Amino acid sequence: MMIKLIASDLDETLLGPGSRVVEENLRAIKKCQELGIKFVPATGRGFYSLRQTLEELGQADQAGQYTICYNGGAVFENKGPRLISFTGMDGDLVEEIFKRGQELGLGMHIYTEDQVYGYQLTQEEIDFCQGRADFAALPGGDLTALRASGARFAKILYVDTNFPRLKKLRKDLADFEKVSEMSFSSNRYLEFNPPKVNKGTGLKKLCQELGYQLDETMAIGDSFNDLAMIKAAGTGVGVANVSPEMRADCDKITEKTFDQGAVAEAIGRWVLPDCE
Repeated sequence: MMIKLIASDLDETLLGPGSRVVEENLRAIKKCQELGIKFVPATGRGFYSLRQTLEELGQADQAGQYTICYNGGAVFENKGPRLISFTGMDGDLVEEIFKRGQELGLGMHIYTEDQVYGYQLTQEEIDFCQGRADFAALPGGDLTALRASGARFAKILYVDTNFPRLKKLRKDLADFEKVSEMSFSSNRYLEFNPPKVNKGTGLKKLCQELGYQLDETMAIGDSFNDLAMIKAAGTGVGVANVSPEMRADCDKITEKTFDQGAVAEAIGRWVLPDCE
């Protein structure tokens, strides 16, 4: 079946050095756009941190172009932007996860509908996020002021560059698994989203908006927060640097890594031939 929509993760999938879209990927995406195939960034980030990437793709403030954010918690049409769907996270749950993170001495990212706040982040973490997130100071050092302001929470995540330790932590926090959607990203984050919210549900909501079938989509990613999307799409693609535990769940695996033009390879091998 011909692909009508490609949903792609950003970090360690579409973006290369300096958080820029690799040139080979840009050329392939342009071919898709000329053929009427939609290319949709699907990210854990908030919409307002994506300006650089959307401008590189020629999609910034464009009608008929879409973005999946907060790991599927929000879907936007880029013009405006127009919020198509938003699933917020219960404030009491965010508070509980935040306090547990404090007890564990972890750095955290706290996402609201339009901002990301940093808590106890190291300089290394701030440098790693350069070009990916602009952190605001957490007012008062906790969530009290944000909650009083009526802020809508999108997600919260823990930071730990020791990935085996992070995986053990997830097992230790099994109580949160029952009340949130937990996943890993970039081998340094343990993410908490609202229950049953993931990039797969975001892709389904966008397909409903556009009248597309999931069989008409391709999803490309590298990490565990991409897995639901990869499994939901008609064709699920892991880039060469995909997490080893996910490889069996991918329909296809590229030979190239994210910084070598993996997205362009996926488009060239499994999308464009069906358009000829």
